[in-house]
This record gives sequence, structure tokens and C-alpha cells, in this order.
Amino acid sequence: MTQAPIPSALLPTALPPTAAIIVAAGRGTRAGGTLPKQWQEIGGAPIVAHALRAFAGLYRVLVIHPDDRARAEALGAELVVAGGATRQASVRAALEALEGRGIAQVLIHDGARPLVGPALIARVLTALETHDGAAPALAVTDALWTGAGALVTGTRDRTGLYRAQTPQGFRFDAILAAHRVHPGGAADDVEVARAMGLDVRLVEGEEANLKVTWEADFARARQLMGAGMDVRMGNGYDVHAFCEGDGVWLCGVKVPHGRGLLGHSDADVAMHALTDAIYGALAEGDIGRHFPPSDPQWKGAASEIFLAHAIGLARGRGYALANCDVTIVCERPKIGPHAGAMQARLAAILGVEAGRISVKATTSERLGFTGREEGIASIATAVLTKS
Repeated sequence: MTQAPIPSALLPTALPPTAAIIVAAGRGTRAGGTLPKQWQEIGGAPIVAHALRAFAGLYRVLVIHPDDRARAEALGAELVVAGGATRQASVRAALEALEGRGIAQVLIHDGARPLVGPALIARVLTALETHDGAAPALAVTDALWTGAGALVTGTRDRTGLYRAQTPQGFRFDAILAAHRVHPGGAADDVEVARAMGLDVRLVEGEEANLKVTWEADFARARQLMGAGMDVRMGNGYDVHAFCEGDGVWLCGVKVPHGRGLLGHSDADVAMHALTDAIYGALAEGDIGRHFPPSDPQWKGAASEIFLAHAIGLARGRGYALANCDVTIVCERPKIGPHAGAMQARLAAILGVEAGRISVKATTSERLGFTGREEGIASIATAVLTKS
């Protein structure tokens, strides 16, 4: 997963020189695994790489444990700095390394928060226009208890309480001075700033901006990132010629017409296209592979048999239909009056809500075989997902 730079439309119009410090010097033993948590992969890249990419376009300082330098230098940060024994010491090392580089403000972010979004970053930067510091947070909404052993011993008022997040932003000179005089032991940089008397503006955080701390957090981060999602898309195309008859089957609905459609089954050209789209998403060929026209048992068969088989095959492999789109190409009959019924019929066969089904029609402006009213064509696309 590659994150795009922060969109310029979200940023203040006159952004001063800004650095982003990504703190990744800890060992992260609570998360398990053979590597520190920030170097374990989700979405095909280390957690810290996702955090680093979120600040593309800023001067990025990656703070690391000395043992991780080779890994760190491959990620493309503008500056790599060895951290200290504590988070506070690591941040100070980065701030000292930035002195004299013309930096006016700094964002300090946990390397174990891979899902920070551009809108959140922009909110912090905007708040820095009028405040010494700014930090994202989420109001505490759950009840708060105290406990001893396995028993609840009391409750606490949650009014005015927030869950702190990063990036925490500051005027560079002010936060550097604050770190230089702080005795140590601060929970985060907001505590350091407030000890210096700096005002820190609260901005809205994001639930997705989780900090990977425990082993279970990896699964949640992957889910939020979509790293565990398997998405398949297939296309289908079918054509049937007109023949004698009194109507045509389209998407499981018989539409009155002066002619019928020629085919081995009921010649439902639209349902055939959709069935092939699902087979295509599964890399399972087309209808002919599963229901050969040479087999007499399929003579005049209802095409919903084919569609039900295709979606059943998908479900058997753990896929769900995200959505599908069917376009019918013909001059006549008019499809619009029947599109709602077609949508409902397909939804019933596929076992999904009608809102996941699109049925529409177009003409070919009297061009080609459909324009000459020699037959009907249909194009369909289906998207399957599995998480």
C-alpha cells in the first residue's frame, strides 16, 4: 500500500518549513513476533514505512534503534537519527539533529501508527497557525472503572477526558527548548510542552489512527488498511440474434417484443454476460465450459441456472458479490420500463440487496448489428471480495 502525499488543498496556504519526526526506536515486545512491531509487515510493507509515507512532502526524520539502521535507510527518509533509551530521549535527539536546518514547525508521530490520514495531519498543521502546539485526540466515551485483580473497585468521571493520538505538532524552537529543560519521564510531547507553559490545541482524531501495541492490533490494522482483502473483477460479453417469437428474456424478466432471441437456452443475453463476468472474476472460463451447448439437457434451460451456479461457485470459495453492472445494447425493446424488475430478479438469484445490482441500457445509434435490429448485445462487470 502506497500513501499519496498530503493533498495541497488540505494544507494551510502558507505552510512554513515543516519536519515530521517518526519515532521508531523502541523494541515493541508486547506485540510479539521476532521483529520489533514497527518493522513487522502489514499490506506488504513494515508498519513504520506506512507511517513514513503518510508525511510525504515534508522533511521526514526517522528515529530508530541503532540495530535497525540498514532497514531504516532503505525507506527513503530525509534524515535517519539514532534514538535514546526512552521515547522522550529519542524525540530530543531528532529535534537536536534538526536545529539549524531552517525548520519552523515539527510534527512528532508514533512509528507504530500506520494509518494516520492526510485530513488529520492537515488539521494539526492548521491549528499550528494560531497555537504553540496542536494534537489530535478522541473523547472518551466508554465508562471508566478502577479495578483490583478481577474485581471492579470503583468508577471515574469521563467528562473532559481524551484519548491522545499523534502526530503532535509544535513550533520548532518552543518544543526544542521545552525538551532541553524537561527532567524526563513525560508520557508524550504534549506533557513536555505543557510543562513549559505552551498552549496545545485539541483537534479531532481518527478511530483508524490506532497505535499497534498488542498482537491483536495487527489484525485490526490489516482490516482497516484492506490488506487482508482479496478483490476480483470480471467482465462478460454476449450476443444473441433475433428470431421468431413474442418476447425476449433479459435479466430473468420476459419483455414483450415482436421477436425472440435465438439460443440453446432461453437466450437471456444479459444474464449470460453477467454469469460470464462472475466466472471471469474466478478465472473459471465461461458458461460454455460449465454448461456445454452440445449437451441436450440445457436446451431451453432458464439462464438463472447458470447464474446461480456461478455465484454458488464464488461463495464456495469465500467470495461475496460486492456489486455488478449490466448494460444491454439494443434499439428495441425499450429497457427502461423493465429495469427495476430486472434489478430485483437478479438480486433474488444472486442473494444480495438490489442496491448492489445495476441494470441499464443504451443504443448503438443505429450502427452495427444492434443498430440494424438484428440482435441484442450485453456487457457486464462483476466485483467479488473476500476478507
